[in-house]
Amino acid sequence: MAETATEKRTARTESDLPLEAVYDAESLAGFDPETRLGKPGSYPFTRGVYPTMYTGRPWTMRQYAGFGTAQESNGRYHELVNAGTGGLSVAFDLPTQMGYDSDSPLASGEVGKVGVAIDSIDDMGVLFNGLPLDKVSTSMTINAPASTLLLMYQLVAAQQGVEAKQLTGTIQNDVLKEYIARGTYIYPPAQSLRLISDIFAYCNKEIPRWNTISISGYHMAEAGATPVQEVAFTLANAKAYVQAALDAGLDVDAFAPRLSFFFVARTTLIEEVAKFRAARRVWARIMKEQFGAQNPKSMMLRFHTQTAGVQLTAQQPEVNMIRVSLQGLAAVLGGTQSLHTNSFDEAIALPTQKAARLALRTQQVIAFETDVCKTVDPFAGSYVVESLTNEIEEAVWDLLQQVDDLGGAVAGIEQGFQKAEIERSAYAQQLQIDSGERVVVGLNKYTLDEEEHYDPLRVDPQIEIDQCERLEVLRKGRDNAAVDKALDELRQAAEGRGTNLLLPMKEALAARATGGEVSNALRDVWGMYVPRDAF
Repeated sequence: MAETATEKRTARTESDLPLEAVYDAESLAGFDPETRLGKPGSYPFTRGVYPTMYTGRPWTMRQYAGFGTAQESNGRYHELVNAGTGGLSVAFDLPTQMGYDSDSPLASGEVGKVGVAIDSIDDMGVLFNGLPLDKVSTSMTINAPASTLLLMYQLVAAQQGVEAKQLTGTIQNDVLKEYIARGTYIYPPAQSLRLISDIFAYCNKEIPRWNTISISGYHMAEAGATPVQEVAFTLANAKAYVQAALDAGLDVDAFAPRLSFFFVARTTLIEEVAKFRAARRVWARIMKEQFGAQNPKSMMLRFHTQTAGVQLTAQQPEVNMIRVSLQGLAAVLGGTQSLHTNSFDEAIALPTQKAARLALRTQQVIAFETDVCKTVDPFAGSYVVESLTNEIEEAVWDLLQQVDDLGGAVAGIEQGFQKAEIERSAYAQQLQIDSGERVVVGLNKYTLDEEEHYDPLRVDPQIEIDQCERLEVLRKGRDNAAVDKALDELRQAAEGRGTNLLLPMKEALAARATGGEVSNALRDVWGMYVPRDAF
C-alpha cells in the first residue's frame, strides 16, 4: 500500500528544521497576521521594507567586478553600465583587503588575482575614470581598510566635480565576520570597532547617502553556516556595531538608517524566502525593543544578496546557470534591495565577459519577463512559508541568546564559539555530499565520464610588475615630507581617543600616501590581531 503524503518521512531544511510534506490551516493555529506580518513597509517589516517594493521599480542589479589592473576593471565597469547595471560591486585583490601595497613582500603572487589592486588615490582614479559617480551606486567589498578605500573614492569623486553628498553606495566594513569566517582582518577587534564607529560619524556629516556598513552573513554561509546561523551570527555582529556606535556617543537614529546587510541566496528557495522574512522581523524587534530606535528606518533590515558561490560546481559548469536563476528568484521573492548573480564559470576562475553579462541577463529576465514584480510579498499567507518563517525566527532568537550569554559577539569570537558552530555545520554538510544523501547535480549524481574543455580567464603575472612600477613612480613624484607628516598625525590620533581617525587619514591619502602606508601607521600603534587558535 502506497504512503499518503502525510505519512511520508518529514524532510529537514538546511537549518535542520522539520519540513513537513503538507501544511494547512492548523500549521498556523494562533497566528496573528496583524502583529506578525503587518503591512509592507511597516513594522515589523516581515512583508518588506517598502510599501510598494518592486511594483514601483525593481531591485538594484549589481555585478561584482574587478580584476587585474584598475584600467582593465574600469573597462569592465563601462561594459556593465552600458548593459544596464545600475550598481557596481567592486572586488579588491587580497593585498588590498589586508592593507598591503602591491610591492610588499607579503603581496607577492597575489596582486590582481581575486580582484583589482588599489594602492593609492591614483589607482582609484583610474578605476572610476569616466564613470558617473553621481549616478551609479558603488558597493565595495572591503572590510579592515574600508575607511581608506572610502576616502579614496570620495577624493576621486571630488576630482571629478562630484560632491560627497551626491555619492551613493556601500562599504562592507564588517570586520567581525572576518574573525569568524573569512580571515582578512588586520587589527584587534576593539580597535576595528573604533574605526567602524568613526566611519559612521564621518559619513553622517560628510557622505550622508552612503551605507556605512554591510553586515554580512554571506561569508559565514559560504564557510558552512546554516540559514539560522547565518542570520543569528550576522545580527549578533550588528548588535555589537550598534552598541559601539552608541558607546562613541552617536544617537541610534542618526546612524541606524544607513546600516545595511548582506546575505546569501541558496537553491533551497522556500527556506531562503522564509529566512529573509524572519531576519527582517527579528531585526525590527531588536532595534525597537533593545536599542530604543524611534525612526522606522532604523528598524528596517535592508539587504543586498549574492547568489551562493559555494553551491557552484566546476563539474558541468553550465548547470550553474540554473542554480543561479533559482537563487536569484529566492532573493527577489524574499524582498532583497539589491542583487548580484554569480557567473556560471566562477567555480573555475574569474568570470569571462560573456558569463558576467549572462548573469546580469538572469536578473533582467526575472524582473521584466516574470510576474514577481507585479505584487508585493507573493508568499504572504502561505502555510509553509509562514510556518517556516516562525520556526526560523524562534531558532534565531535561541542562537542570539547563546551569543549574549557568552558576553556578545566579540566575546563569542574571542572564545571561538561562532567559528566552531559553523565548522560543525560545514562538516555535516560535507558528509551528506560525500555519502550522496545531499544531491549535487553533476558532482555526486548525474555525472559525466569526461568533462567538456573550458578556457578560464587567467590573470597575467605582469600585472604585479606593472603595479610595483606604478608605486615606485608615485613615491618619487609626491611630497614625501608631507606624506610622513600626515602619517605621523594619524599615528598620534590612533594613540588617543578624541579625534575621528578618518580626518587625518583623508589628509594622508590626499597627499598620496598609499593604502599600505596608512594601514602600517595604524599597525604601528595597534598591532595586529592574532587569533586564539594560532597559539
